[in-house]
Amino acid sequence: MQRKPRGRLELTWMGKDSALIPVEDGKYDYAWVDPSDPRAREVKSIEVVERVGEVDGPTGANENLLIIGDSGDALRSLGTIPEYADKYLGQVKLVYIDPPFNTEQTFEHYADQLEHSIWLTMMRDRIRDIKPLLAEDASVWVHLDDAEVHRMRVLMDEEFGADNFVAQIEWQRRHSRSNDAAVSVSHDHLLVYATNAARFKGWRNKLPFSGAAGYSNPDGDSRGPWRSISFTAPNVRPNLSYEITSPSGLVFTPPAGRCWRTNAESFSALEAEQRIYWGSNGKGVPRVKQYLDEAPSIVPNTWWPHSEVGHNDEAKHEIMAMFPGVQPFATPKPERLLERVLTIASDPGDLVLDCFAGSGTTASVAHKMGRRWVTVELQEATAGGFIIPRLSKVVAGHDPGGVTTRVERVATEELPGGMTPEEAQKFNTYLSKVVKATDGLDAETIKALRGATKTRDEKTVLWEGGGGFTVAKMGPSMYEVDDEDGSVYLSPEATNGAWSKAIAGQLKFTLTPDDPVFCGARNRQRLAVIDGVADQNVVRTVVEHLGEKEKAVIVAKGVLPEAAQLLQELSPGSRVKKAPEDMFPKGTVN
Repeated sequence: MQRKPRGRLELTWMGKDSALIPVEDGKYDYAWVDPSDPRAREVKSIEVVERVGEVDGPTGANENLLIIGDSGDALRSLGTIPEYADKYLGQVKLVYIDPPFNTEQTFEHYADQLEHSIWLTMMRDRIRDIKPLLAEDASVWVHLDDAEVHRMRVLMDEEFGADNFVAQIEWQRRHSRSNDAAVSVSHDHLLVYATNAARFKGWRNKLPFSGAAGYSNPDGDSRGPWRSISFTAPNVRPNLSYEITSPSGLVFTPPAGRCWRTNAESFSALEAEQRIYWGSNGKGVPRVKQYLDEAPSIVPNTWWPHSEVGHNDEAKHEIMAMFPGVQPFATPKPERLLERVLTIASDPGDLVLDCFAGSGTTASVAHKMGRRWVTVELQEATAGGFIIPRLSKVVAGHDPGGVTTRVERVATEELPGGMTPEEAQKFNTYLSKVVKATDGLDAETIKALRGATKTRDEKTVLWEGGGGFTVAKMGPSMYEVDDEDGSVYLSPEATNGAWSKAIAGQLKFTLTPDDPVFCGARNRQRLAVIDGVADQNVVRTVVEHLGEKEKAVIVAKGVLPEAAQLLQELSPGSRVKKAPEDMFPKGTVN
């Protein structure tokens, strides 16, 4: 009898059953520990450092938030500390992450097979911490190169389910060839997964159709960007053939063999709605405004050429324009790339998360596009040198690059035969080559051809500043572990307010900073953290300050047996915990 195989396809790697903890602040340097290790499970506090622009705090309505610290610590705290969890759990609509690509420089102190294992464990843990933050119709976009994309796709299948794979998008990040490579690599990958692929497909936004580059808003029309289309139609119909007098006094009739698009009454209605365009000088033939929101939209595809969303060199120029003389990142992402991701996978007001901030492109574009955002950066020097100054420029309206403006090629006058401005520009380029190579065209003909296909660049300002953001840092670890015997100790940082705040977050108590006795509240429970020994006097004080039907949780560095017994006598149901032994489930400390 043939035996049927059991189990499922699974990606296995060295250390998959272990956890990682940062070894040194500000570096991708990790140590393997048991998943029950307190340093891998503790919830660190989030300490506000400064606020820029118009904000009402990191957990208020304008909660744009930059966190400096390890992304794993930050994600775990956002999903656990009540003040943040209430705002972020189940609320993130889009996650775009551009993690370290795991090149030779990423984990330079590890052998190759261990390097891949560390990277996969780090990414697995980040994805697991991201999942509780996701909305029911959210999507996660992971930006990678060839080094790990194949392994990451299997990992994402495990974490989200293969049925929730949406697409693998290829972005043309460079437009030149690398002659020193065996095969020149031109693209990166964006893996797209959804919490529910069918639901994501049902709502995700389409893209403006391919002609959208011709839309602009030179007259500040409140109805938004528009382009002018011909008011004529083929054939000749008596009721559609009439004289039109322009505001400048010129009289127009349909060209030979054509008629107007509507009758005179409908034309008057369009004119009353200010939908007739008379050219930039007011003397052109009548054309009709077609607004961008009236244009047909298209389904995104998986090939994103640099001509549509930019390339690495464009991104470097964006950074250099903001920070002259500063060496830009090696592989920054252009704002147009993020603009497309955000357009497809979010709407204005939605919450966007990027826990590998880099130069801050995701947050910058999200801010300009009216999205709320949370971003995390490991390196304090990067945050201080790039991200905070960049976002401050965005808030102040002093960032002129990227998606702040849109430059479009537009026709100076009506172009012949439905020619687009881009086609007219190319025609003039080719015409110049022809003129240079031949003597067959007279000056008047050349002048007429150039005049009939004249175009210009038109800049539309899309962002003028506003809003604000909060800068915060991850608090220190409250625990130290002896790697020899596994003994757990409180760190020197575990004192006074820092320790109370960390304990409150770990146990999911909301802070009550104005209460002289209790530092946190959760339903009818009150939290008291004692930076010392809990004795009978502590217990009596705590119980005396409890309200009706309230119970206490007391956490102290030492607990006298008599104090624990007294607490049960005075307030049955209240509890006392000794740190660090009782802070994690049994079996996690020795």
